[in-house]
Amino acid sequence: MHKKMKITLFLILVTVLVMFVLSCKNQNHINEIPDGAFLVDVRTSEEYAKGSVSNSVNIPLDQIENSLQKFESKKNIVVFCRSGNRSGKAKNILNAKGFNNVINGGSWKNVASKMTEENQ
Repeated sequence: MHKKMKITLFLILVTVLVMFVLSCKNQNHINEIPDGAFLVDVRTSEEYAKGSVSNSVNIPLDQIENSLQKFESKKNIVVFCRSGNRSGKAKNILNAKGFNNVINGGSWKNVASKMTEENQ
């Protein structure tokens, strides 16, 4: 293999590795739920009706921007969904709108398990 090709492959590998690490970092799976956090399930209302976290509210991802007033004056906001993907998008939207106290909780089952752990 030519030296130039080896360098190119190395750079591609490094780029992929960096992107993977950053995507894992953005998952933001939490270790604990802050006291009094505003818990927001960003799944569809149909998904929410099938089960969610106690004391959470349902604001589907496509309604986040039209519901910003619901987030005002909240000390801590935890968003979550089925896998953490939509909640990551919700976190980005809220951050872009000036809400810096937002945590991507990942999946609703992850958040529910953290709530259960804290109540034991």
